[in-house]
Amino acid sequence: MLAASVALSACGGGGDDNSGNPPVANVSPNAPSTTPAVPGSAPSAAAPASAASAASAAAAPVPASGSTQPATPAQPPTTPAIPTPPAPPATPDNGQPPKDNTNETPSPVAINSVPIVVDNAIGSVVNMPYVSVTLCAPGTHGTAQCATVDHMLLDTGSSGVRVTQAALGAALAAQLPAQTGASNDTTGNAPIAQCAIFASGYTWGSIRRADVMIGGETANGIPIQLIGDSAYPSTPSDCLARGGASMNTAATLGANGIVGIGHLARDFPQAAQTALAAAYYYCATPSSCMPARVPLDRQTANPVAAFATDNNGTIVRLPALPPTGQASVTGELVFGIGTRDNNALPATPTFLAVTDRGAFTTTYKGRTMTSIIDSGSNGLFFPDATLPVLLGWFAPAITQSLSGTLLSNTGNAQSTVPFSIANAPNLFDSVLAAYDALGAPASGMFIWGLPFFFGRSVYTALSGMQAGTQTGPYVAF
Repeated sequence: MLAASVALSACGGGGDDNSGNPPVANVSPNAPSTTPAVPGSAPSAAAPASAASAASAAAAPVPASGSTQPATPAQPPTTPAIPTPPAPPATPDNGQPPKDNTNETPSPVAINSVPIVVDNAIGSVVNMPYVSVTLCAPGTHGTAQCATVDHMLLDTGSSGVRVTQAALGAALAAQLPAQTGASNDTTGNAPIAQCAIFASGYTWGSIRRADVMIGGETANGIPIQLIGDSAYPSTPSDCLARGGASMNTAATLGANGIVGIGHLARDFPQAAQTALAAAYYYCATPSSCMPARVPLDRQTANPVAAFATDNNGTIVRLPALPPTGQASVTGELVFGIGTRDNNALPATPTFLAVTDRGAFTTTYKGRTMTSIIDSGSNGLFFPDATLPVLLGWFAPAITQSLSGTLLSNTGNAQSTVPFSIANAPNLFDSVLAAYDALGAPASGMFIWGLPFFFGRSVYTALSGMQAGTQTGPYVAF
């Protein structure tokens, strides 16, 4: 959850083949300290050799003082995991990695759906769910004004579209109008930029407007982040100080961008009231940026909320996996809940009422802790001192059969979910892209990352929207 989500995002670092597949918790900017720390998911590339400590809450952004350089909101340490909707069973594999290490995204089968792929086409990554997105200059959809970008990380833990300039292309990037209008910009004309901080690093870039098309749905003229915008080469010092490693390239992000489809329509509501450190900036010149208060309609936007229809939530459907993992996975992202025949809720779903950042409660081995369900985290992150750890991942000698109880914030619903934890380093020897038994230690939080999504249809309802019989925010499965 970029910018709005909390604490545990730890976007895995670059695509170095020697990275060792470190755990990646979602990478979204932290919310202010008044907001519960919830890991935001975001792009995570091949994780560094040592795994990020998954569940520690990141510090919340503090108001930036007007005279100093903009401060950066603390991001939750999370490793982005990518949920893939349960789609038709993937083609049987022989346990070997794909021959060419690439996976073409299949064509969507309905106007409100788009294929999800989990593969390792960008660096040594695991459990990263991707979709393809077409971005165009607002109102002009000709070939020269549009680009289709594949391998955009699908993140239910953040809100907003973020794309690297390299993936979009400099020519098209130059055609996207700059977003202006920060509340504390006396001129009203200075371009707005953002430092989005994640557990494993940060993305820096300008906010532009674009038409965003996913499957057959279109979000017209919404604000997006142009990661690594060459027009703004100077990263604010507070972003550098708080953000950690730069994730401004596909190699360091593990994706060409991020599609945040969390519960919020805009990524950082608190930034509309306060100029927060290391969050939004207005830039009088490319090298002079100050912390900004940014109205909601100028903040990075959840594309689903901006669709004309099918705009109350999403469904991620991913098939179940064999115990040893799979070379690649194909699933489905469906837009809308209860708006068409293909997005109805099941007859007896489990509903979890959550905060607008997705937080609820999980009880595990007698311990109760804050929890989220996040496709942008590539493993299950939770505290358990009885499980051995190797290279940052849980590594029991024998696969462990465990369970956790998920408790709705309304207090009237709960569900016990079984899961397995295998020896991660042994799994990685197979060099596959998807595993459902990956776990890593976290501090004081339980993150149900991408492994939770395999074999399920996971519904994410937007805050304040009627979705089926319930009003969001909720998660259902």
